Amino acid sequence: MTVLVAVTQAALVAALLVAAYRPLGDHLWRTLTGERHLAVERAGYRVMRVDPDAEQRWSAYALSLLGFSTVSVLAVYLLARWQDHLPLSSGVAAMDPAGAWNAAVSFTTNTNWQWFSGESAAGHLLQMTGFAVQNFVSAAVGIAVLAALARGFARSGTDGRVGNFWRDLVRVCVRVLLPLSVIGAIVLVSAGVVQNLHAPSELTTLAGGAQHALGGPVASQEVIKELGTNGGGFFNANSAHPLENPNPWTNAFEVLLLLLIPFSLPRAFGRMVGDLRQGRAIALTMATLLTVATGLLTWAELAGPGLAPAAAGAAMEGKETRFGEAASALFAAATTGTSTGAVNSMHDSLTAPGGGVALVGMLLGEVAPGGVGSGLYGMLLLAVVTVFLAGLMVGRTPEYLGKKIGRQEITLVALNVLTMPALVLVGTAVALVVPAGLAGLQEDGPHGLSEALYALASAGNNNGSAFGGLTSGTPFWNTLLGLVMLLARFVPIVLVLALAGRLSSQRTIPAGPGTLPTHTPLFVGLLVTVTLVVVGLTFVPVLSLGPIAESLA
Repeated sequence: MTVLVAVTQAALVAALLVAAYRPLGDHLWRTLTGERHLAVERAGYRVMRVDPDAEQRWSAYALSLLGFSTVSVLAVYLLARWQDHLPLSSGVAAMDPAGAWNAAVSFTTNTNWQWFSGESAAGHLLQMTGFAVQNFVSAAVGIAVLAALARGFARSGTDGRVGNFWRDLVRVCVRVLLPLSVIGAIVLVSAGVVQNLHAPSELTTLAGGAQHALGGPVASQEVIKELGTNGGGFFNANSAHPLENPNPWTNAFEVLLLLLIPFSLPRAFGRMVGDLRQGRAIALTMATLLTVATGLLTWAELAGPGLAPAAAGAAMEGKETRFGEAASALFAAATTGTSTGAVNSMHDSLTAPGGGVALVGMLLGEVAPGGVGSGLYGMLLLAVVTVFLAGLMVGRTPEYLGKKIGRQEITLVALNVLTMPALVLVGTAVALVVPAGLAGLQEDGPHGLSEALYALASAGNNNGSAFGGLTSGTPFWNTLLGLVMLLARFVPIVLVLALAGRLSSQRTIPAGPGTLPTHTPLFVGLLVTVTLVVVGLTFVPVLSLGPIAESLA
């Protein structure tokens, strides 16, 4: 029965995504290209003292983004360090320096990795003004970078101007994220998700025992953590907690929130570059990769090896009975495919092949469909790699959307593609040779390697989910993962903006007889293949020592 319910949920989510593709994609396009400013937006610009109509070159756009993110890290860090002296602390102690650093970087980079238990380590003020605010603006930053890259493809012969960061940031928050979050929060509250400012209280049961009743602004944070592909959780159990995700249908709704914007952005991109077929091709590529991952992960969990799974009918360890195996697998595939990191089951308890699929979902670069904005610009870079390889095979200068891909362009793309694997593999190697890193592993052997690799892959891809066995709340792990999150987020962003500036300065070349069509099923197949080959060539050795070795054992 749970499998039937999960299949029904998946079909419903897919139908709603198809229905939302055009209207939400067009709304995103109008948000990023419209000329008129709303009154509330003008007020925000006046407070920030910026001119929203002043176009920025890519370097100024990048400096604005980095400056805003630096202030964000500092603000969240101070809130975490001083929360015991602030209102609505709920009696929670201040975080230590390494923990506050990790939390500040995590939420600013849209990663939302949590070394702490939300209900015991973060007061309501930190949750609302620190974490929830960053859930909005970090998601908006990702969409802003995508908008800059789309303008780079769409514009011709400029001096490298790619838009205005402050206008993009404010508009995405005001016109997209806030309205959808209000609607989503109302849906979740009506379904039983908690939304109040109550501190934890102790109740006496009829049997005379003590029971703790939890409260807090949960629904408002739950919806944006998924809509903005942030992750994290108000409670330690995350979306497996009944106060965050009460029943199978809220579970389906939260999966829809995870995928809604990432699968609508390709439509907005197609509108911005003047060719809707390009957006459909990218969306189909993303959908293909996610469908395969969901199918493999579901199969792995339903056919889990061992006596306990055989007796239960599937691998139920670490999963909520109110969701079951198939719905848990759907959520796991969606959350690791969208750089969200929210979980409704414990990924450390996934079967070895199931955990491997979730891990590969992140190691693809979070492009299936990836985070809001970041997933699409990551996929566009892989599309550039695809046309470059195709051009080499036929001896023609590669082009994508009318822009030549020369030495400087492909260098920027290659550096971007290599940044994440370098950070993940070097970080994993450091964690496995330093005693403080090894001390955090719960298991030895292949599964222990998978725990470390998963943590670094999660940090290096702005995901935030974790194998639950890793003890990461130590100075070593907090510092290492914080550095990886920071570099993995902002080094690619600067490279993407530099590429956008170069593309914007090029003259658009009309398509000719030798131009590779990038909207056909053939190109979709090529793009899927390149995406898998890039991951395979990079990560197969370490995957062979981790989840593959564990599966064979």
